[in-house]
Amino acid sequence: MKVNMDIQNKTVLVLGAWGLVGNAITRKLVIENPKKIIIASLQKKEALEQIENLSKEFPNLPSGYLEPIWGNIFFRTEHRNSTRNEILSNSEYRKLLLDDTLEELNRDIIKKSYLYEILKKHKPDIIIDCINTATAISSQDIYSSYKDLKSTLQQKTNLDTVSEAIEKLLCTMYMPQLIRHIQILYNSMKQFSTKLYIKVGTSGTGGMGFNIPYINSEEKPSRIVLSKSAVAGAHTLLLFLMGRTPDAPITKEIKPAAAAAWKKIVYDVVHKRGKPIELIEVPKERLISLKDELSLTLEEPFKSTGEKLRSVYIDTGENGIFSRGEFEAISAQRQMEFVTPEEIAQNIIYEIKGGNTGRDIINALDNASLQPSYRAGYMQHFAVEKMSELERIHDIKSVSFEITNSTRMSKLLYEIHLIKLIVHHLKEIPNVSPKQLGNAISDLIRQNDRLRNEILSLGLAVLLPDGKSLYRGNQLKVPKDNQKSSLTISDKNIDRWSFEGWIDLRTKNLKLWQSRVSKIMLQAESIGEEDTSSLHVRTKHYWNNFERIDIGKVVSWIFINEDNAKRMKG
Repeated sequence: MKVNMDIQNKTVLVLGAWGLVGNAITRKLVIENPKKIIIASLQKKEALEQIENLSKEFPNLPSGYLEPIWGNIFFRTEHRNSTRNEILSNSEYRKLLLDDTLEELNRDIIKKSYLYEILKKHKPDIIIDCINTATAISSQDIYSSYKDLKSTLQQKTNLDTVSEAIEKLLCTMYMPQLIRHIQILYNSMKQFSTKLYIKVGTSGTGGMGFNIPYINSEEKPSRIVLSKSAVAGAHTLLLFLMGRTPDAPITKEIKPAAAAAWKKIVYDVVHKRGKPIELIEVPKERLISLKDELSLTLEEPFKSTGEKLRSVYIDTGENGIFSRGEFEAISAQRQMEFVTPEEIAQNIIYEIKGGNTGRDIINALDNASLQPSYRAGYMQHFAVEKMSELERIHDIKSVSFEITNSTRMSKLLYEIHLIKLIVHHLKEIPNVSPKQLGNAISDLIRQNDRLRNEILSLGLAVLLPDGKSLYRGNQLKVPKDNQKSSLTISDKNIDRWSFEGWIDLRTKNLKLWQSRVSKIMLQAESIGEEDTSSLHVRTKHYWNNFERIDIGKVVSWIFINEDNAKRMKG
Protein backbone atom coordinates (compact mmCIF):
# COMPACT_ATOMS: atom_id res chain seq x y z
CA MET A 1 0.00 0.00 0.00
CA LYS A 2 1.33 3.44 -0.89
CA VAL A 3 1.67 5.77 2.09
CA ASN A 4 2.65 9.39 2.32
CA MET A 5 3.80 9.84 5.89
CA ASP A 6 5.39 13.19 6.68
CA ILE A 7 8.11 12.46 9.25
CA GLN A 8 8.27 16.08 10.35
CA ASN A 9 6.67 16.67 13.79
CA LYS A 10 6.07 12.94 14.29
CA THR A 11 7.27 10.88 17.24
CA VAL A 12 9.46 8.07 15.92
CA LEU A 13 10.44 4.98 17.91
CA VAL A 14 13.55 3.17 16.65
CA LEU A 15 13.83 -0.32 18.11
CA GLY A 16 17.37 -1.65 18.00
CA ALA A 17 18.70 1.87 17.44
CA TRP A 18 22.26 1.08 18.57
CA GLY A 19 22.72 -1.64 15.97
CA LEU A 20 24.26 -1.26 12.56
CA VAL A 21 21.08 -0.37 10.65
CA GLY A 22 19.43 1.37 13.60
CA ASN A 23 22.42 3.70 13.87
CA ALA A 24 22.21 4.64 10.19
CA ILE A 25 18.47 5.17 10.36
CA THR A 26 18.56 7.47 13.40
CA ARG A 27 21.17 9.65 11.71
CA LYS A 28 18.99 10.01 8.60
CA LEU A 29 15.88 10.58 10.72
CA VAL A 30 17.33 13.67 12.41
CA ILE A 31 17.53 15.41 9.02
CA GLU A 32 13.78 14.81 8.51
CA ASN A 33 12.91 16.90 11.62
CA PRO A 34 10.62 14.55 13.56
CA LYS A 35 9.16 15.91 16.79
CA LYS A 36 11.08 13.36 18.83
CA ILE A 37 13.18 10.21 18.35
CA ILE A 38 13.01 7.43 20.93
CA ILE A 39 16.33 5.55 20.93
CA ALA A 40 15.58 1.99 22.11
CA SER A 41 18.26 -0.63 22.69
CA LEU A 42 18.78 -3.76 24.76
CA GLN A 43 21.45 -2.31 27.05
CA LYS A 44 21.49 1.05 28.81
CA LYS A 45 25.08 1.75 27.72
CA GLU A 46 24.11 1.15 24.08
CA ALA A 47 21.21 3.62 24.14
CA LEU A 48 23.30 6.27 25.91
CA GLU A 49 26.23 5.76 23.52
CA GLN A 50 23.94 6.27 20.54
CA ILE A 51 22.54 9.47 22.09
CA GLU A 52 26.08 10.71 22.74
CA ASN A 53 27.22 10.02 19.18
CA LEU A 54 24.16 11.68 17.64
CA SER A 55 24.52 14.71 19.92
CA LYS A 56 28.11 15.17 18.77
CA GLU A 57 27.10 14.89 15.12
CA PHE A 58 24.07 17.19 15.57
CA PRO A 59 25.09 19.61 18.37
CA ASN A 60 22.09 21.93 17.94
CA LEU A 61 19.39 19.41 18.83
CA PRO A 62 17.07 20.60 21.63
CA SER A 63 17.19 18.96 25.03
CA GLY A 64 15.05 15.82 25.22
CA TYR A 65 14.81 15.53 21.44
CA LEU A 66 16.58 12.18 21.64
CA GLU A 67 15.26 10.00 24.45
CA PRO A 68 17.04 6.76 25.42
CA ILE A 69 15.19 3.67 26.62
CA TRP A 70 16.53 0.16 27.14
CA GLY A 71 15.44 -3.35 27.98
CA ASN A 72 14.20 -6.54 26.32
CA ILE A 73 10.91 -5.90 24.51
CA PHE A 74 10.15 -9.65 24.43
CA PHE A 75 9.79 -9.80 28.24
CA ARG A 76 7.34 -8.29 30.69
CA THR A 77 8.28 -4.86 32.10
CA GLU A 78 9.51 -6.17 35.44
CA HIS A 79 12.01 -8.47 33.68
CA ARG A 80 13.11 -6.12 30.90
CA ASN A 81 16.67 -5.83 32.25
CA SER A 82 17.09 -9.53 33.00
CA THR A 83 18.96 -11.92 30.75
CA ARG A 84 17.18 -14.93 29.32
CA ASN A 85 19.37 -17.26 31.37
CA GLU A 86 18.43 -15.41 34.55
CA ILE A 87 14.75 -15.86 33.79
CA LEU A 88 15.09 -19.52 32.82
CA SER A 89 17.12 -20.27 35.94
CA ASN A 90 14.45 -18.83 38.23
CA SER A 91 11.46 -21.16 38.70
CA GLU A 92 8.99 -18.35 39.37
CA TYR A 93 10.16 -16.20 36.45
CA ARG A 94 10.22 -19.22 34.14
CA LYS A 95 6.60 -20.04 34.88
CA LEU A 96 5.61 -16.42 34.24
CA LEU A 97 7.39 -16.55 30.89
CA LEU A 98 5.51 -19.73 30.00
CA ASP A 99 2.18 -18.12 30.90
CA ASP A 100 3.03 -14.95 28.96
CA THR A 101 3.93 -17.01 25.89
CA LEU A 102 1.54 -19.98 25.84
CA GLU A 103 -1.65 -18.93 27.63
CA GLU A 104 -4.56 -17.49 25.67
CA LEU A 105 -3.89 -13.82 25.02
CA ASN A 106 -5.61 -11.46 27.45
CA ARG A 107 -5.34 -7.81 28.48
CA ASP A 108 -3.25 -8.68 31.52
CA ILE A 109 -0.55 -10.34 29.39
CA ILE A 110 -0.52 -7.40 26.97
CA LYS A 111 -0.31 -4.75 29.69
CA LYS A 112 2.56 -6.46 31.51
CA SER A 113 4.65 -6.54 28.33
CA TYR A 114 7.53 -4.07 28.16
CA LEU A 115 6.70 -3.41 24.50
CA TYR A 116 3.20 -2.32 25.54
CA GLU A 117 4.67 -0.10 28.26
CA ILE A 118 6.95 1.65 25.75
CA LEU A 119 4.06 2.40 23.39
CA LYS A 120 1.83 3.50 26.24
CA LYS A 121 4.41 6.02 27.44
CA HIS A 122 5.62 7.41 24.12
CA LYS A 123 2.69 6.84 21.73
CA PRO A 124 4.88 6.81 18.61
CA ASP A 125 3.41 7.76 15.26
CA ILE A 126 6.05 5.68 13.46
CA ILE A 127 7.91 2.57 14.61
CA ILE A 128 11.08 1.48 12.81
CA ASP A 129 11.99 -1.99 14.05
CA CYS A 130 15.68 -2.81 13.50
CA ILE A 131 15.81 -5.68 16.00
CA ASN A 132 16.96 -8.93 14.40
CA THR A 133 13.91 -10.75 15.73
CA ALA A 134 14.54 -14.00 13.86
CA THR A 135 18.06 -14.27 15.25
CA ALA A 136 16.96 -13.34 18.77
CA ILE A 137 14.38 -16.12 18.80
CA SER A 138 16.16 -18.88 16.86
CA SER A 139 19.47 -18.43 18.66
CA GLN A 140 17.80 -19.78 21.80
CA ASP A 141 18.44 -23.17 20.14
CA ILE A 142 15.58 -25.54 20.82
CA TYR A 143 17.83 -28.44 19.78
CA SER A 144 20.19 -27.87 22.72
CA SER A 145 17.19 -27.68 25.04
CA TYR A 146 16.00 -30.99 23.61
CA LYS A 147 19.40 -32.58 24.28
CA ASP A 148 19.36 -31.30 27.86
CA LEU A 149 15.90 -32.80 28.39
CA LYS A 150 16.94 -36.09 26.77
CA SER A 151 19.99 -36.32 29.01
CA THR A 152 17.90 -35.54 32.09
CA LEU A 153 15.40 -38.27 31.22
CA GLN A 154 18.16 -40.81 30.58
CA GLN A 155 19.72 -40.08 33.94
CA LYS A 156 16.37 -40.79 35.62
CA THR A 157 16.76 -37.79 37.90
CA ASN A 158 14.09 -36.48 40.26
CA LEU A 159 10.79 -35.07 39.06
CA ASP A 160 11.73 -31.44 39.80
CA THR A 161 14.78 -31.65 37.53
CA VAL A 162 12.72 -33.20 34.74
CA SER A 163 10.02 -30.56 35.14
CA GLU A 164 12.62 -27.80 34.93
CA ALA A 165 14.08 -29.26 31.72
CA ILE A 166 10.60 -29.56 30.19
CA GLU A 167 9.76 -25.97 31.11
CA LYS A 168 13.01 -24.71 29.59
CA LEU A 169 12.27 -26.62 26.38
CA LEU A 170 8.77 -25.09 26.22
CA CYS A 171 10.25 -21.62 26.79
CA THR A 172 12.50 -22.15 23.78
CA MET A 173 9.81 -23.00 21.21
CA TYR A 174 10.13 -20.50 18.38
CA MET A 175 6.63 -20.09 16.98
CA PRO A 176 4.73 -19.36 20.23
CA GLN A 177 7.25 -16.61 21.04
CA LEU A 178 6.96 -15.04 17.60
CA ILE A 179 3.18 -15.24 17.55
CA ARG A 180 2.84 -13.69 21.00
CA HIS A 181 5.25 -10.91 20.05
CA ILE A 182 3.18 -10.00 16.98
CA GLN A 183 -0.08 -10.23 18.97
CA ILE A 184 1.23 -7.80 21.59
CA LEU A 185 2.72 -5.52 18.94
CA TYR A 186 -0.53 -5.35 16.96
CA ASN A 187 -2.76 -4.75 19.99
CA SER A 188 -0.43 -2.12 21.44
CA MET A 189 -0.09 -0.19 18.17
CA LYS A 190 -3.84 -0.36 17.68
CA GLN A 191 -4.54 1.03 21.17
CA PHE A 192 -2.02 3.86 20.95
CA SER A 193 -2.73 4.80 17.32
CA THR A 194 0.60 4.05 15.69
CA LYS A 195 0.26 5.06 12.04
CA LEU A 196 3.13 3.15 10.42
CA TYR A 197 5.29 0.15 11.35
CA ILE A 198 8.30 -0.72 9.22
CA LYS A 199 10.49 -3.73 9.89
CA VAL A 200 14.09 -4.38 8.88
CA GLY A 201 13.98 -8.13 8.39
CA THR A 202 16.42 -10.84 7.42
CA SER A 203 16.65 -13.72 4.97
CA GLY A 204 18.51 -15.77 7.56
CA THR A 205 21.36 -16.76 5.23
CA GLY A 206 22.60 -13.41 3.96
CA GLY A 207 21.05 -14.00 0.57
CA MET A 208 22.53 -17.47 0.05
CA GLY A 209 20.61 -20.73 -0.06
CA PHE A 210 21.05 -24.21 1.35
CA ASN A 211 24.61 -24.03 0.00
CA ILE A 212 25.72 -21.48 2.63
CA PRO A 213 29.27 -22.64 3.46
CA TYR A 214 30.09 -20.77 6.68
CA ILE A 215 28.64 -23.39 9.03
CA ASN A 216 30.67 -25.52 11.43
CA SER A 217 28.36 -28.51 11.27
CA GLU A 218 27.84 -31.75 9.41
CA GLU A 219 24.42 -30.38 8.47
CA LYS A 220 24.63 -28.08 5.47
CA PRO A 221 23.08 -25.77 6.43
CA SER A 222 22.55 -26.41 10.12
CA ARG A 223 19.18 -26.63 11.82
CA ILE A 224 19.97 -23.38 13.64
CA VAL A 225 20.51 -21.47 10.40
CA LEU A 226 17.35 -22.96 8.87
CA SER A 227 15.48 -22.11 12.08
CA LYS A 228 16.54 -18.49 11.68
CA SER A 229 15.27 -18.43 8.09
CA ALA A 230 12.06 -20.23 9.08
CA VAL A 231 11.35 -17.72 11.86
CA ALA A 232 12.19 -14.85 9.51
CA GLY A 233 9.76 -16.22 6.93
CA ALA A 234 7.01 -16.78 9.49
CA HIS A 235 7.60 -13.26 10.79
CA THR A 236 7.12 -11.83 7.29
CA LEU A 237 3.87 -13.76 6.78
CA LEU A 238 2.51 -12.50 10.12
CA LEU A 239 3.37 -8.95 9.07
CA PHE A 240 1.70 -9.70 5.71
CA LEU A 241 -1.49 -10.55 7.64
CA MET A 242 -1.15 -7.50 9.88
CA GLY A 243 -0.86 -5.37 6.76
CA ARG A 244 -4.23 -6.76 5.66
CA THR A 245 -5.94 -5.80 8.92
CA PRO A 246 -8.06 -2.63 8.63
CA ASP A 247 -7.33 -1.22 12.11
CA ALA A 248 -3.60 -2.03 12.04
CA PRO A 249 -0.98 0.56 11.10
CA ILE A 250 0.40 0.56 7.58
CA THR A 251 2.92 -2.29 7.64
CA LYS A 252 6.11 -2.61 5.61
CA GLU A 253 9.27 -4.71 5.66
CA ILE A 254 12.66 -4.18 4.07
CA LYS A 255 14.49 -7.52 3.95
CA PRO A 256 18.21 -7.28 3.02
CA ALA A 257 19.42 -10.44 1.27
CA ALA A 258 23.14 -9.82 1.78
CA ALA A 259 25.52 -9.19 4.66
CA ALA A 260 25.06 -5.72 6.18
CA ALA A 261 28.32 -3.84 6.77
CA TRP A 262 29.89 -1.84 8.34
CA LYS A 263 30.06 0.26 11.49
CA LYS A 264 33.82 0.81 11.89
CA ILE A 265 37.22 -0.58 10.86
CA VAL A 266 39.83 -0.54 13.64
CA TYR A 267 42.90 -2.14 15.17
CA ASP A 268 41.84 -3.15 18.66
CA VAL A 269 41.24 -5.97 21.13
CA VAL A 270 39.13 -8.73 19.58
CA HIS A 271 36.05 -9.70 21.58
CA LYS A 272 34.02 -12.89 21.27
CA ARG A 273 30.63 -13.23 22.96
CA GLY A 274 31.30 -10.01 24.83
CA LYS A 275 34.67 -11.05 26.24
CA PRO A 276 38.20 -10.38 24.97
CA ILE A 277 39.99 -13.40 23.51
CA GLU A 278 42.79 -14.40 25.88
CA LEU A 279 46.03 -15.66 24.34
CA ILE A 280 47.23 -18.90 25.87
CA GLU A 281 50.78 -20.17 25.99
CA VAL A 282 51.23 -23.60 24.34
CA PRO A 283 54.82 -24.90 24.63
CA LYS A 284 56.10 -26.46 21.43
CA GLU A 285 56.87 -29.74 23.24
CA ARG A 286 53.24 -30.20 24.34
CA LEU A 287 52.28 -32.50 21.49
CA ILE A 288 49.27 -34.81 21.84
CA SER A 289 49.69 -38.39 20.66
CA LEU A 290 46.70 -39.65 18.71
CA LYS A 291 46.02 -43.20 19.90
CA ASP A 292 42.80 -44.89 20.97
CA GLU A 293 40.86 -41.88 22.26
CA LEU A 294 41.00 -38.12 22.07
CA SER A 295 39.91 -36.38 25.25
CA LEU A 296 37.92 -33.24 24.66
CA THR A 297 39.08 -31.71 27.95
CA LEU A 298 42.59 -31.17 29.24
CA GLU A 299 43.69 -32.36 32.65
CA GLU A 300 45.87 -29.27 32.91
CA PRO A 301 44.62 -26.29 30.89
CA PHE A 302 47.17 -24.06 29.21
CA LYS A 303 47.99 -20.83 31.02
CA SER A 304 47.15 -17.39 29.75
CA THR A 305 50.00 -15.24 28.49
CA GLY A 306 48.28 -12.25 30.03
CA GLU A 307 47.81 -10.77 26.61
CA LYS A 308 44.60 -10.23 24.69
CA LEU A 309 44.28 -10.84 20.98
CA ARG A 310 44.65 -7.61 19.04
CA SER A 311 44.08 -7.33 15.33
CA VAL A 312 42.48 -5.38 12.52
CA TYR A 313 38.77 -6.06 12.17
CA ILE A 314 35.60 -4.72 10.62
CA ASP A 315 32.68 -4.18 13.02
CA THR A 316 29.31 -5.11 11.49
CA GLY A 317 27.26 -4.25 14.56
CA GLU A 318 25.01 -6.96 15.95
CA ASN A 319 26.31 -9.38 13.28
CA GLY A 320 29.72 -9.35 14.94
CA ILE A 321 33.27 -8.53 13.92
CA PHE A 322 35.22 -10.07 11.07
CA SER A 323 38.89 -10.32 10.23
CA ARG A 324 40.09 -9.06 6.88
CA GLY A 325 40.20 -12.65 5.61
CA GLU A 326 36.69 -13.46 6.84
CA PHE A 327 35.17 -10.27 5.46
CA GLU A 328 37.00 -10.61 2.15
CA ALA A 329 35.75 -14.17 1.73
CA ILE A 330 32.16 -13.52 2.78
CA SER A 331 31.74 -10.28 0.81
CA ALA A 332 33.39 -11.57 -2.37
CA GLN A 333 31.32 -11.65 -5.53
CA ARG A 334 28.98 -14.66 -5.64
CA GLN A 335 29.21 -15.11 -1.87
CA MET A 336 27.01 -13.19 0.59
CA GLU A 337 28.35 -9.91 -0.82
CA PHE A 338 27.04 -6.98 1.21
CA VAL A 339 24.82 -3.95 1.43
CA THR A 340 25.60 -0.84 3.46
CA PRO A 341 23.40 0.25 6.38
CA GLU A 342 23.03 3.67 4.77
CA GLU A 343 21.39 2.07 1.73
CA ILE A 344 18.98 0.17 3.97
CA ALA A 345 18.23 3.35 5.91
CA GLN A 346 17.63 5.33 2.72
CA ASN A 347 15.11 2.74 1.55
CA ILE A 348 13.37 2.95 4.93
CA ILE A 349 13.09 6.74 4.75
CA TYR A 350 11.83 6.64 1.15
CA GLU A 351 9.16 4.08 2.04
CA ILE A 352 7.97 6.07 5.04
CA LYS A 353 7.64 9.21 2.91
CA GLY A 354 5.71 7.42 0.20
CA GLY A 355 8.51 6.62 -2.21
CA ASN A 356 8.30 3.46 -4.26
CA THR A 357 11.58 1.65 -3.67
CA GLY A 358 10.32 -1.72 -4.88
CA ARG A 359 11.96 -3.23 -1.79
CA ASP A 360 8.94 -3.57 0.50
CA ILE A 361 8.45 -7.31 0.99
CA ILE A 362 4.85 -6.90 2.20
CA ASN A 363 3.91 -5.00 -0.95
CA ALA A 364 5.74 -7.60 -3.04
CA LEU A 365 3.76 -10.40 -1.42
CA ASP A 366 0.55 -8.46 -2.02
CA ASN A 367 1.37 -8.16 -5.69
CA ALA A 368 2.64 -11.73 -6.11
CA SER A 369 -0.18 -13.45 -4.19
CA LEU A 370 -3.01 -14.92 -6.26
CA GLN A 371 -5.99 -12.75 -5.39
CA PRO A 372 -9.74 -13.41 -5.70
CA SER A 373 -10.61 -13.80 -9.35
CA TYR A 374 -13.33 -12.44 -11.61
CA ARG A 375 -14.30 -15.99 -12.55
CA ALA A 376 -14.69 -17.08 -8.94
CA GLY A 377 -16.81 -14.03 -8.14
CA TYR A 378 -18.99 -14.73 -11.15
CA MET A 379 -19.33 -18.41 -10.18
CA GLN A 380 -20.19 -17.73 -6.53
CA HIS A 381 -23.81 -17.03 -7.46
CA PHE A 382 -24.14 -20.37 -9.23
CA ALA A 383 -22.64 -22.29 -6.29
CA VAL A 384 -25.09 -20.73 -3.85
CA GLU A 385 -28.04 -21.35 -6.19
CA LYS A 386 -27.08 -24.99 -6.66
CA MET A 387 -26.87 -25.52 -2.91
CA SER A 388 -30.27 -23.85 -2.52
CA GLU A 389 -31.72 -26.15 -5.15
CA LEU A 390 -30.40 -29.24 -3.34
CA GLU A 391 -31.81 -27.91 -0.06
CA ARG A 392 -35.26 -27.78 -1.67
CA ILE A 393 -34.94 -31.24 -3.24
CA HIS A 394 -33.87 -32.89 0.02
CA ASP A 395 -36.04 -30.74 2.29
CA ILE A 396 -33.05 -29.74 4.43
CA LYS A 397 -31.40 -26.52 5.54
CA SER A 398 -27.63 -26.24 5.25
CA VAL A 399 -26.77 -23.86 8.10
CA SER A 400 -23.43 -24.74 9.70
CA PHE A 401 -21.30 -27.81 10.39
CA GLU A 402 -18.82 -26.26 12.86
CA ILE A 403 -16.00 -27.93 10.91
CA THR A 404 -13.99 -24.70 10.74
CA ASN A 405 -14.21 -24.41 14.57
CA SER A 406 -15.64 -20.92 14.15
CA THR A 407 -18.19 -21.34 16.91
CA ARG A 408 -19.23 -17.69 16.83
CA MET A 409 -20.01 -17.94 13.11
CA SER A 410 -22.05 -21.11 13.73
CA LYS A 411 -23.92 -19.41 16.56
CA LEU A 412 -24.76 -16.38 14.39
CA LEU A 413 -25.83 -18.52 11.44
CA TYR A 414 -28.13 -20.64 13.57
CA GLU A 415 -29.60 -17.63 15.37
CA ILE A 416 -30.64 -15.90 12.14
CA HIS A 417 -31.76 -19.28 10.75
CA LEU A 418 -34.02 -19.82 13.76
CA ILE A 419 -35.38 -16.28 13.41
CA LYS A 420 -36.02 -17.01 9.73
CA LEU A 421 -38.08 -20.10 10.62
CA ILE A 422 -40.44 -17.88 12.62
CA VAL A 423 -40.26 -14.60 10.70
CA HIS A 424 -40.00 -15.31 7.00
CA HIS A 425 -39.11 -11.86 5.63
CA LEU A 426 -36.17 -9.67 6.56
CA LYS A 427 -38.29 -6.51 6.69
CA GLU A 428 -40.61 -8.07 9.30
CA ILE A 429 -37.91 -8.87 11.87
CA PRO A 430 -37.79 -5.39 13.51
CA ASN A 431 -41.57 -5.41 14.00
CA VAL A 432 -41.89 -8.64 16.02
CA SER A 433 -41.97 -8.65 19.82
CA PRO A 434 -38.50 -9.91 20.94
CA LYS A 435 -40.06 -11.75 23.86
CA GLN A 436 -42.63 -13.51 21.68
CA LEU A 437 -39.92 -14.31 19.12
CA GLY A 438 -37.73 -15.90 21.78
CA ASN A 439 -40.60 -17.99 23.11
CA ALA A 440 -41.60 -19.09 19.60
CA ILE A 441 -38.05 -20.22 18.78
CA SER A 442 -37.81 -21.95 22.17
CA ASP A 443 -41.02 -23.86 21.49
CA LEU A 444 -39.78 -24.80 18.01
CA ILE A 445 -36.55 -26.24 19.43
CA ARG A 446 -38.49 -28.24 22.02
CA GLN A 447 -40.89 -29.65 19.46
CA ASN A 448 -38.54 -30.22 16.51
CA ASP A 449 -36.35 -33.13 17.57
CA ARG A 450 -34.25 -33.16 14.40
CA LEU A 451 -33.50 -29.43 14.56
CA ARG A 452 -32.57 -29.62 18.24
CA ASN A 453 -30.42 -32.70 17.82
CA GLU A 454 -28.56 -31.28 14.83
CA ILE A 455 -27.63 -28.11 16.71
CA LEU A 456 -26.52 -29.89 19.87
CA SER A 457 -24.62 -32.61 17.99
CA LEU A 458 -22.29 -29.89 16.66
CA GLY A 459 -21.21 -28.94 20.17
CA LEU A 460 -23.32 -25.78 20.20
CA ALA A 461 -25.60 -24.89 23.09
CA VAL A 462 -28.97 -23.13 23.22
CA LEU A 463 -29.64 -20.64 26.01
CA LEU A 464 -33.40 -20.37 26.52
CA PRO A 465 -35.23 -17.04 27.02
CA ASP A 466 -35.12 -17.23 30.83
CA GLY A 467 -31.31 -17.08 30.70
CA LYS A 468 -31.10 -19.92 33.21
CA SER A 469 -31.88 -23.01 31.15
CA LEU A 470 -29.54 -24.53 28.62
CA TYR A 471 -29.77 -27.22 25.98
CA ARG A 472 -26.42 -28.88 25.31
CA GLY A 473 -25.04 -32.08 23.79
CA ASN A 474 -22.23 -34.44 24.73
CA GLN A 475 -19.69 -31.86 23.64
CA LEU A 476 -19.76 -28.22 24.69
CA LYS A 477 -17.43 -26.09 22.56
CA VAL A 478 -17.92 -22.95 24.61
CA PRO A 479 -16.55 -22.19 27.17
CA LYS A 480 -13.12 -23.19 25.90
CA ASP A 481 -11.30 -24.42 28.99
CA ASN A 482 -10.07 -27.97 28.75
CA GLN A 483 -8.29 -27.93 32.11
CA LYS A 484 -11.37 -27.67 34.26
CA SER A 485 -14.29 -30.03 34.69
CA SER A 486 -16.65 -27.27 35.79
CA LEU A 487 -16.87 -23.49 35.70
CA THR A 488 -18.62 -20.87 37.81
CA ILE A 489 -21.97 -19.66 36.54
CA SER A 490 -22.36 -15.87 36.60
CA ASP A 491 -24.15 -13.27 34.50
CA LYS A 492 -20.79 -12.08 33.17
CA ASN A 493 -19.72 -15.58 32.16
CA ILE A 494 -23.09 -16.35 30.56
CA ASP A 495 -22.84 -13.15 28.49
CA ARG A 496 -19.29 -14.02 27.40
CA TRP A 497 -20.15 -17.61 26.50
CA SER A 498 -23.24 -16.47 24.62
CA PHE A 499 -21.19 -14.02 22.60
CA GLU A 500 -18.59 -16.67 21.77
CA GLY A 501 -20.90 -19.47 20.72
CA TRP A 502 -24.14 -20.10 22.61
CA ILE A 503 -27.33 -19.64 20.62
CA ASP A 504 -28.91 -16.92 22.74
CA LEU A 505 -32.71 -16.65 22.86
CA ARG A 506 -32.81 -13.98 25.56
CA THR A 507 -34.75 -10.81 24.80
CA LYS A 508 -31.67 -8.57 24.80
CA ASN A 509 -29.98 -10.66 22.10
CA LEU A 510 -33.07 -10.72 19.92
CA LYS A 511 -33.30 -6.95 20.28
CA LEU A 512 -29.72 -6.83 19.03
CA TRP A 513 -30.77 -8.85 15.98
CA GLN A 514 -33.62 -6.43 15.32
CA SER A 515 -31.17 -3.53 15.55
CA ARG A 516 -28.87 -5.25 13.07
CA VAL A 517 -31.63 -5.78 10.55
CA SER A 518 -32.81 -2.17 10.94
CA LYS A 519 -29.28 -0.97 10.19
CA ILE A 520 -29.05 -3.25 7.16
CA MET A 521 -32.27 -1.82 5.74
CA LEU A 522 -31.32 1.76 6.60
CA GLN A 523 -28.00 1.40 4.82
CA ALA A 524 -29.60 -0.08 1.73
CA GLU A 525 -32.43 2.46 1.64
CA SER A 526 -29.95 5.34 1.95
CA ILE A 527 -28.70 4.43 -1.52
CA GLY A 528 -30.98 6.27 -3.93
CA GLU A 529 -32.69 4.37 -6.73
CA GLU A 530 -31.06 6.76 -9.21
CA ASP A 531 -27.58 5.79 -7.97
CA THR A 532 -26.68 2.96 -10.31
CA SER A 533 -22.91 3.45 -10.06
CA SER A 534 -20.37 0.80 -9.12
CA LEU A 535 -19.88 2.42 -5.70
CA HIS A 536 -22.37 0.31 -3.75
CA VAL A 537 -22.68 -3.45 -3.31
CA ARG A 538 -25.22 -4.03 -0.53
CA THR A 539 -28.18 -2.31 -2.16
CA LYS A 540 -31.87 -3.16 -1.77
CA HIS A 541 -31.47 -5.44 -4.76
CA TYR A 542 -28.64 -7.26 -2.97
CA TRP A 543 -31.03 -7.84 -0.06
CA ASN A 544 -33.85 -8.92 -2.39
CA ASN A 545 -35.87 -5.86 -1.35
CA PHE A 546 -35.86 -7.27 2.23
CA GLU A 547 -38.23 -10.04 1.24
CA ARG A 548 -35.78 -12.93 1.66
CA ILE A 549 -33.41 -13.79 4.48
CA ASP A 550 -30.05 -15.08 3.21
CA ILE A 551 -28.38 -16.10 6.45
CA GLY A 552 -24.81 -16.07 5.06
CA LYS A 553 -25.22 -12.53 3.72
CA VAL A 554 -26.53 -11.32 7.08
CA VAL A 555 -23.68 -12.89 9.04
CA SER A 556 -21.09 -11.49 6.61
CA TRP A 557 -22.60 -8.04 7.26
CA ILE A 558 -22.06 -8.59 11.00
CA PHE A 559 -18.43 -9.57 10.45
CA ILE A 560 -17.84 -6.42 8.40
CA ASN A 561 -19.79 -3.87 10.42
CA GLU A 562 -19.52 -5.16 13.99
CA ASP A 563 -16.28 -7.14 14.07
CA ASN A 564 -14.43 -4.91 11.58
CA ALA A 565 -13.36 -8.16 9.94
CA LYS A 566 -13.36 -7.13 6.33
CA ARG A 567 -10.93 -7.84 3.55
CA MET A 568 -9.08 -4.66 2.63
CA LYS A 569 -6.94 -5.91 -0.27
CA GLY A 570 -7.66 -7.85 -3.42
